[in-house]
Amino acid sequence: MSAGFRSIFAPGLLSGQVVLVTGGGTGIGRCIAHEAASLGATVVLAGRRVEPLEAVAAEIAASGGQAATQALNIRDDEAVDAAIREIVARHGRLDVVVNNAGGQFASPAAMIRPKGWRAVIDTNLNGTFYVCQAAFTHWMASHGGSIISIVADMWNGFPGMAHTGAARAAVVNLTKTLAIEWASCGVRVNAVAPGFILSSGLANYPDAVQEVAAEVMPKNPSARLGTESEVSAAVVFLMSPAAAYITGETVRVDGGASLQKQALLPMPSHERLPAWDGFHLAAAPPPRFRGGSGEG
Repeated sequence: MSAGFRSIFAPGLLSGQVVLVTGGGTGIGRCIAHEAASLGATVVLAGRRVEPLEAVAAEIAASGGQAATQALNIRDDEAVDAAIREIVARHGRLDVVVNNAGGQFASPAAMIRPKGWRAVIDTNLNGTFYVCQAAFTHWMASHGGSIISIVADMWNGFPGMAHTGAARAAVVNLTKTLAIEWASCGVRVNAVAPGFILSSGLANYPDAVQEVAAEVMPKNPSARLGTESEVSAAVVFLMSPAAAYITGETVRVDGGASLQKQALLPMPSHERLPAWDGFHLAAAPPPRFRGGSGEG
């Protein structure tokens, strides 16, 4: 059998469904797209830069899956509305939306300039809302569906990233609101909050931030970082019929890190909670993050 995504879910689980993954060209979004496609979905990869989307679509095709691309700037409400309308017209349906697109930068709150603050809020909060609203308007209001938003471990505040902490917390509240308002239309709305994950996104931060993160991140009850596959599995579960009675919920995939009152609470090193990594094309993490992540 050829190598492919080793999903724990039944083959064909998502057959016939159309799944939109914003920010699907890199990191966690790329992994979610691969797993959804491996389960039979037609995946629409959306993002501002077309090149990464086309590269992932080619990977999915090479693995035997189906994927399409859609240029999309989620900050532009009119562009989002037009893009969602186009996706529905092209594919005939839109069963699942994964709001994965987002962005932030490390900075003490006192040093965040208004432009930077607005950019992060506009992407992580406003963009998520625009996509949800357009998906509801153009398909889900009449046909139902599932929306899953990727947020973050911001439960005890988010020192060093106040902008994204505020935006992600708002998305959690938005998730609860939409779950109530849209339930009668057959729409379930949930979120997934990853903790520290071994993802290509780690390489986007300055070396100084990476060095601190490499020391701090494994200091959680699981004594390791998570994998993209572990986040993707939670997202796919929420898409599935097994989650039919779950809406308005945020699933934490963080190794128990959010339970800690102090971020630097000493944790004994151990390998009792090994990682699961079924993504056959997972990006290699930066060297300082390698080792001790376990095997699936």
